[in-house]
Amino acid sequence: MCCGGCGHLFPCPLCDTPMRNFTLKRIASDGNRTFGVLIDNAVPFAVTLEDAWKSNEQNVSCIPAGTYLCTRIDSPRFGKTFEVRDVEGRDHILFHCGNTEEDTHGCILVGEEFGTLGSSAAPAILRSRAGFQEFMKRLERDTEFLLCILWT
Repeated sequence: MCCGGCGHLFPCPLCDTPMRNFTLKRIASDGNRTFGVLIDNAVPFAVTLEDAWKSNEQNVSCIPAGTYLCTRIDSPRFGKTFEVRDVEGRDHILFHCGNTEEDTHGCILVGEEFGTLGSSAAPAILRSRAGFQEFMKRLERDTEFLLCILWT
């Protein structure tokens, strides 16, 4: 716990100033993918897709539930986004666009709705660019935020 009592699970250099807090509620997993909802100040605003839990293995697993610091970065592949920091045994966990678990690579995809894609009707998130743009718009004045990930 942070020395300032903010609930952060590691020392928080900004404890005396308000830090944005998002919650990612994981709501369903089928062994291949994990669906969730992103919440800002008690208001759900986007859906998420991650890999299924596979023992936190790099590039193929969602990350453990917990509280993480996320910082703004400029990714060579995805452009301006946020990176989830200090995940034990992992790095380069980003928020970015994509529709299916094939797009995740251990990261968190953001979209506007759940649905299916293609002739196989693969479970997916849809309108990912719009969802990601809304995510970034909500954070346009922030360089970092706290992300609390939990299973429902």
